[in-house]
Amino acid sequence: MSVNRALFDEVMVPNYSPSAVIPVRGQGSRVWDQQDREFIDFAGGIAVNCLGHCHPALVDALKTQGEKLWHLSNVMTNEPALRLAKKLVDNTFAEKVYFANSGAESNEAALKLARRWAIDNFGEHKSQIIAFKQGFHGRTFFTVTVGGQPAYSDGFGPKPADVVHAEYNNLESVEALISDNTCAIVMEPLQGEGGIIEPISEFVQGVRALCDKHNALLVFDEVQTGVGRLGHLYAYMDLGVSPDILTTAKALGGGFPIGAMLTTTEIAKHLKIGTHGSTYGGNPLACAVAEAAFDTVNDASVLTGVTNKSARYFAALNAINEKYNVFSEVRGKGLLIGAVLNEKYQGRAKDFLVAAMEQGLMTLVAGANVIRFAPSLVIEDELIDEGMARFEKAVAAVTAG
Repeated sequence: MSVNRALFDEVMVPNYSPSAVIPVRGQGSRVWDQQDREFIDFAGGIAVNCLGHCHPALVDALKTQGEKLWHLSNVMTNEPALRLAKKLVDNTFAEKVYFANSGAESNEAALKLARRWAIDNFGEHKSQIIAFKQGFHGRTFFTVTVGGQPAYSDGFGPKPADVVHAEYNNLESVEALISDNTCAIVMEPLQGEGGIIEPISEFVQGVRALCDKHNALLVFDEVQTGVGRLGHLYAYMDLGVSPDILTTAKALGGGFPIGAMLTTTEIAKHLKIGTHGSTYGGNPLACAVAEAAFDTVNDASVLTGVTNKSARYFAALNAINEKYNVFSEVRGKGLLIGAVLNEKYQGRAKDFLVAAMEQGLMTLVAGANVIRFAPSLVIEDELIDEGMARFEKAVAAVTAG
């Protein structure tokens, strides 16, 4: 059988339009395609491959668990799930953990829990969810409705009700919407898909205060920002507030599908037996790999390294911009970085992504105007430099027309 890009069009649902490049192996922050062409990976599977490709600790965990136990129903628990949950509880605000398979499922669980908590405690009227424009929380119908990008949720019929959207970093817009009918405010502690938008400290503090005033839960979607991505184990740890519910996925498994919802004992008790579930949530294989990823990332040298590597990215991108004048700003935190195209290059983020691929570099976009970088947290400095040299060639090619 010939396995190539044309086969995708033949057998796959056309909701994606993947590159002609088909990677077949990876090591660290390098990837090779079917023709054995090498790429440097600044994309990280969209902030998933926190330790790059085929990290020895993750490979060992997968092999070891793969020879022990693959799957059980949730009629039983398992050792890897319990070990991972204990480590999540011991290292965060949380007291209870629910495992799922993805960020969307983790957010779905969080939203259902928030609604159930509010209805149990206050009544059916307390169901409003406030989220933010340009937010992103997954692709289930509930989460995509809560996400503040109508292009992703329009065209599928009536949407889940009682979901409204405020403006990120605008506390007055939240105050205008919140009431005692609000059950939760759902926010990313740095907007990813929305363009790599960092929150103002006073905004986050104000949202927490409004939740407390109106007996609403604060839900932090840390699917993209969690597990070291911003230089702390979770982003809330550097914001001076704690959420009531936190969701985590992507980097949690280092590339193996897993998600989790974290919360307190008092809130968790409202998901009683039978109210929610997942066939694969807490899968032993996934939890064993995630435990290895968590242990590796939750290390002072790794987290400090994120901050140092971030500075290297910012310096390189600003130097490129001084030569080519393509960005209005470079923003973000840790290793979630956005280079925002200036007015001359509006709408052309994908052109830069394609040009980078031609130079042997994998990048991302965050909308039509932002080039996004979300590499491995342990990428070597020399690979950052080499990747940025390739990116400069891509910028030069685009600007030359």
